[in-house]
Amino acid sequence: MIVACPNCNSLNRLPADKPALNANCGKCKQALFAGQPIELTSANFAAHANKSELPLVVDFWASWCGPCKSFAPVFSQAAHELEPHFRFAKINTEQQQQLASQFAIRSIPTLMVFKQGSVVAQQAGALPKQAFYQWLSQYK
Repeated sequence: MIVACPNCNSLNRLPADKPALNANCGKCKQALFAGQPIELTSANFAAHANKSELPLVVDFWASWCGPCKSFAPVFSQAAHELEPHFRFAKINTEQQQQLASQFAIRSIPTLMVFKQGSVVAQQAGALPKQAFYQWLSQYK
């Protein structure tokens, strides 16, 4: 499986016979899975969404959004509990307006699941933890 490093964005091939959770980047030697969401920008989006083979769960959010703030702990907990089955990332729609426009984000939070460059699921609005996990279970 090809996975993008959350630190340097370089692509890494993970062998199927070794545990992914303990893998380190071949370039920067940092952990490939830290159990927390990464920040995506226009500069590193393609490496994680298009080139990585790991399903990418993206939270489009804004700092002024109340539901976004209340959902943030659920999203962080999911990153901690569900990596390395998914990569979790956040996109600040105020700072990354080009990405928000590219994906026609009209309400926040908006959640999307990407698999090798394609959006395979989209959900507008925050979800309770159990509903979020159930929604994600369809895309492993």
